[in-house]
Amino acid sequence: MTTAPILRRLGADPGGPPPSADWSAAIPAVAQVLRDGWDLSAVTVLVGDNGSGKSTLVEACALAVGTGPEGGSRGSEFSTRPTESDLWRRLVAERSPGATRRAFFLRAETAHAFYTYLEDNPGMRPEPVFHEMSHGESFLALVGDRMKKPGLYLLDEPESALSFHGCLALLAHLHALVASGSQVILSTHSPVLAALPGAQIWELGEWGMRRSAWEDLELVRAWRGFLDDPARYLRHVLDDAPA
Repeated sequence: MTTAPILRRLGADPGGPPPSADWSAAIPAVAQVLRDGWDLSAVTVLVGDNGSGKSTLVEACALAVGTGPEGGSRGSEFSTRPTESDLWRRLVAERSPGATRRAFFLRAETAHAFYTYLEDNPGMRPEPVFHEMSHGESFLALVGDRMKKPGLYLLDEPESALSFHGCLALLAHLHALVASGSQVILSTHSPVLAALPGAQIWELGEWGMRRSAWEDLELVRAWRGFLDDPARYLRHVLDDAPA
């Protein structure tokens, strides 16, 4: 039996601010979502080069369901410096009837400050203390501590802290969450995390966003080519580097 995703679609809000009011509308993937809407599945993975809109869309999903833009659960007040796009204000989040409202957002670039936020608030103080762990260990510990029960889990480039085996451990945890009825929305540059079983993969670029099979991703082809012959790749990179 297939469980309906908690967040099933994002679409433009006819009553929201005009697209020209926010810089994100110039990103092709964002413009496509505003024009056509975006249907989500139980596992949605976004891949693409830097600046393609992955983090912007995951952030918009997180804000649309009430989490903090820099991470946390619904209602989180954690914020260091507001830089988020207003895209979420121009979207309508369509939830499945009766779906849980539990949600958690893990944003790699703000995780260190998020640990401090947790430690400074006695009611949320974690055990163990994340700051006393390595970068990768703290990520996996946070996932294990905050992503347990069925809910909507959003992750923005979590591989930044993880080794190959750490990525495999995270993939296994996310797969188990989905099997228990959770929904995962993930942006990544990791071919390991992009291989999350059952994922609907969206490849973002100058064309906007398109569905793709894992083996057809430019991300996968590039890594395969490099691992097959690193010297060939490095020759081009180093020859083109300024003296």
